[in-house]
Amino acid sequence: MNRIMQALIFCSFAAAAGASDIDLAAVTSLRVDLEQVVELGTVSAVDGVTSAGQPSEAALEVFADAGYVAVIDLRGAQEDRGLDEARVVDELGMHYVALPIAGRDAVNFDNAKKLDELLMKFDGPVLVHCAAGNRVGALLALRAYLHGASEEGALEHGKEGGLTKLEDTVRERLAEGAQ
Repeated sequence: MNRIMQALIFCSFAAAAGASDIDLAAVTSLRVDLEQVVELGTVSAVDGVTSAGQPSEAALEVFADAGYVAVIDLRGAQEDRGLDEARVVDELGMHYVALPIAGRDAVNFDNAKKLDELLMKFDGPVLVHCAAGNRVGALLALRAYLHGASEEGALEHGKEGGLTKLEDTVRERLAEGAQ
């Protein structure tokens, strides 16, 4: 069903743009390109989740218009967002949840479980973001492992969600195993 919707969205954009340089994957993959989200005015979740870096107000508006019900912010309180994100999210009718992941030590199975519990709480698509998507991808990898993925499968899922510089940390956590 999800692939059918993606195909329909793609066809409508291709027809409207004369099949020009549309990168639908940039707005329908697990980790999205926020500039493309704003430019195309659409976004689709993968299994109810979308990963991204820091969204702008314009990007948050697209998420709200696309039916997203919540935004989970993994950035710490001291990190500059460039906007009052909690207020904007609330005004757009979505739930704002802060789950600060500060540093490598916070990339752990306990926080992956917290993220999982938050994601399960919402009936609708959820945007999970940090500054660039790396922390999101790290927790998504650990979450996938908790749900039965192999270590390599979990890492691949994490990379699809934005995992980059924290890959070594995730590998260490996976080697330690879930407690």
